[in-house]
Amino acid sequence: MAAARTGTAAALLALSCLLPAPTCAAAPSAQALIDAATTRASLAPHLQLLHDTAGDIEPGEALRLARAGGFEPLPDGRTALGFQPGAHWFHAVVVNRNARERDWLLVQEYPLSDRLDLYVVHADGTTLHHAGGDHLPFASRAVRDRHPNFRISLPVGEPVELLLRIESQSSLQVPLVLYTPVAYAGHARDSLLVIGLYYGIILALFVYNLVLWLSLRDASYFWYLFHICAFGLVLFTLNGFGFEYLWPDSPWLADRAVPMSICLALVAMQQFARHFLELPRRWSLGNAISLGMIGFFIAFGIASIWMPYRTATPVASGAVLVGVAWILLATIHVVRQGYAPAKLLLLAWLAFLAGTAAFTLLAFGLLPKNLATGYGVQIGSALEMLLLSVALGYRYASLRNENERIVAEATARLEGKVAQRTQELRGALTQLEEAHARLRDSSRRDGLTGLYNRTWFREEFAVLVRHAADEQRPLAVLMIDLDHFKAINDRHGHLGGDECLRIAARRIGRVLRQHDALLARFGGEEFVAALPGHDAAAATAVGHAVCTALASTPCLFESREIMLSASIGIHAGVPDNQGVDGLLAAADSALYVAKAQGRGCVRMSPASAAPIA
Repeated sequence: MAAARTGTAAALLALSCLLPAPTCAAAPSAQALIDAATTRASLAPHLQLLHDTAGDIEPGEALRLARAGGFEPLPDGRTALGFQPGAHWFHAVVVNRNARERDWLLVQEYPLSDRLDLYVVHADGTTLHHAGGDHLPFASRAVRDRHPNFRISLPVGEPVELLLRIESQSSLQVPLVLYTPVAYAGHARDSLLVIGLYYGIILALFVYNLVLWLSLRDASYFWYLFHICAFGLVLFTLNGFGFEYLWPDSPWLADRAVPMSICLALVAMQQFARHFLELPRRWSLGNAISLGMIGFFIAFGIASIWMPYRTATPVASGAVLVGVAWILLATIHVVRQGYAPAKLLLLAWLAFLAGTAAFTLLAFGLLPKNLATGYGVQIGSALEMLLLSVALGYRYASLRNENERIVAEATARLEGKVAQRTQELRGALTQLEEAHARLRDSSRRDGLTGLYNRTWFREEFAVLVRHAADEQRPLAVLMIDLDHFKAINDRHGHLGGDECLRIAARRIGRVLRQHDALLARFGGEEFVAALPGHDAAAATAVGHAVCTALASTPCLFESREIMLSASIGIHAGVPDNQGVDGLLAAADSALYVAKAQGRGCVRMSPASAAPIA
């Protein structure tokens, strides 16, 4: 509902009717002046604060108190106020002197506030109400962004009062900043670049160590991966991306995800330290303490589902410092035992402790918000995970050296056997390839005539059709059928018929060889041929030559002469879109015409004179 007008009666009537115009109420020194060149203005120096411990002050009363001087400046100018009960009211007067910019975004640069109610009071008494925070669906925000934001209008030269009520069980942080839409787009881009670099580092470390874990199956790598994922979820939640991308319609989960993810990360950290430091073998008491802390974190994580957020989150935040401090103590103990990889682990946890401590102290309002404290967790955890990865790499190098020694010993014994076996395999593969080539060629040939079979012809013919169509060149197909072949089989037996088929195949092949033709046995006493580059006239001449070659000399079988003749159907032209089946069907139709008109002749399909449609 950011930037949406509401008509709620009590609050707006109180604001518009009971109070005078803001021009008479606010001292000039309290006004936030936006000059003509300003595109970003922090409101922190101009904010006045009222702590409503009971949470029952109405907007009209809050505005009356602000105008009457009942509000106080921010303590020490800090925008991080820690965990506090009740509600907080913030008041500022803004005067826009930038004539080019009337529309502004008011952004709270802290993503975890529960509920924000903004009342914008104009000089004419017009009051607008905006609501935000992660207790409202994410889609209600004016701009789709992880930080709560409100789109407001600031007329040029007119004082506008901003009254903001924040009620949250999270840490109270109010870095309120006014942006022009263009300026905020640039700011958000730069911020996302920094965060993207962080998650890029985490992702790279995850993938790298995942490969190592899959290779080595070392439990330390598994818990390191678990730690990366769990802590990545913590920061994904703290940065507001969880509410933006994972549970945008679940304010309940937006609250519970913080302590639950922190507890999950603490479990992963303790488990990683236990396995890396080999505590069960090196320090049994320390191992028992780590197991006890793991049990507590698991129980507290489950209990945080029902616990008030105001209780669960501070406890979980403080537990991070306790958990890391304990790991540091355990690491120091193991370093003193002479375990070299633990030195890198000590540096990693010191970096993490520094960054986490800065962020935690900021959450409790003990440190001001700046680059180091605001991104303390990211900086510390990035250094920690890099150093942990180096420590794991050091351990991996030790294991690799041991494996290399074992492999070197085994290699000397296996080299001779491997070379002998390789030679045997090469010989077997050569024989297999030769046999496969013979089998492949055999599967393509007709066993009786030695010609290629119908399957091979269709494959090769499809290639010819495609090339002819691309190059717009003619292509002819001949269907050749031996006449009265059933009578030859009946009179001379099937052996005689087989001999005639072999002789016919040789004679047809001799005629077609000079034309670079494809020739195959199509089935029974039928042959098929394709003539690239032959138009109807050229194909007809070849067909007559085939008929002449078959009929010129009788076949001899057991001292008996057998006369042969053939009917030939031809289709020729430039292929278009008829395809292989269409071309064969056209030639086959012409063949039936040749048979019907007396056999022993050549006939052309009607469509041969023109391109195939």
